Amino acid sequence: MTADPAPLALYVHWPFCVSKCPYCDFNSHVRERVDQARWRDALLADLAHEAAVLPGRRLGSIFFGGGTPSLMPPETVAAIIDAAAKAWSFEDGIEITLEANPSSVEAARFADIARAGVNRVSLGLQALDDEALVFLGRAHGVDEGLAALATAQAAFARVSFDLIYARPGQSLAAWEAELRRAIGFGTEHLSLYQLTIEPGTRFATLAAKGQLTIPDADMGADLFEMTRAITAAAGLPAYEISNHARPGAESRHNLTYWRYRDYAGVGPGAHGRRGGLATLRHKKPENWLAALDRNGHGMEREDRLAPADRAIEALLMGLRIGEGVDLDRIATLADGAPPIDAKALDRIVQQGLAERDGTRLRITEAGMPVLEAILREIVD
Repeated sequence: MTADPAPLALYVHWPFCVSKCPYCDFNSHVRERVDQARWRDALLADLAHEAAVLPGRRLGSIFFGGGTPSLMPPETVAAIIDAAAKAWSFEDGIEITLEANPSSVEAARFADIARAGVNRVSLGLQALDDEALVFLGRAHGVDEGLAALATAQAAFARVSFDLIYARPGQSLAAWEAELRRAIGFGTEHLSLYQLTIEPGTRFATLAAKGQLTIPDADMGADLFEMTRAITAAAGLPAYEISNHARPGAESRHNLTYWRYRDYAGVGPGAHGRRGGLATLRHKKPENWLAALDRNGHGMEREDRLAPADRAIEALLMGLRIGEGVDLDRIATLADGAPPIDAKALDRIVQQGLAERDGTRLRITEAGMPVLEAILREIVD
């Protein structure tokens, strides 16, 4: 198979957190002690495996995700970036992002992390309300979070932060005030997520007992539409269903996923897509380390994707972003016609929920709030 001509992306997963948030279904783990030297060596070994099977590529982005990557020693971050630079050629202006918690302890490391080579940070503020932060299980308060944001803006060229909305009892007016305050901090990028109840989380247990109720679909749609209108008016339009940025400040790493380009994933539970293969690392940290000791990499499985599956994945990812998808490319991935129900798509277009411009298909503003329903309708 011909190599993807687009730059490669690298995802590095750090699985450890100080505590587990009640809404979180990510691959995160709490451990009393972490052998930092062993983990640095293990991540470097896993990276070396990906470098060996992906030679000669240009690297456009690196993303340290988690878990809580800001708990990584800056020396480990530097070692991984250095190894990636030796394995692949870097694109000019490569984007190197690290997810961080906004605690004072972690903020104290920001300067060292920047010196290690990170040039973009994604800060998990999650709310600008102390009661909401307690509800979300966050260890920081608003003042500590905003102090960390100021430290991040001084240390890194590019800063994004996350907020969670559609919280229980949250009114349109309250969210509008919180969002406008967030925009006022002047970051180039905001990730704004509606609270969802994910299986296996503490919130799911509370919801099953009737002890937690989030806003209904109508309220969620009103909050979503207001969010997009306010951010667009402020010069940070939505470029993906939950992500907003000043033009040119979009997350280049995440666009690799949404545009369905190749990315290597290392670390526990990391996924990858490369040359038509889907890769998955062992999820539990101890199992991933054991696999590395046995095999020299943390891979749990590596599957060849059928053309139809690749096309469907590209559709599901690409229709999340405002630019949409090129149907000719989808057809090429499918080795034939795009896996789309043409009659269903015609109905969606006639309803004003999607639009076609030549070979490009995109979801409209009216369609974005019901994207999941549209995908169920049109994906054949």
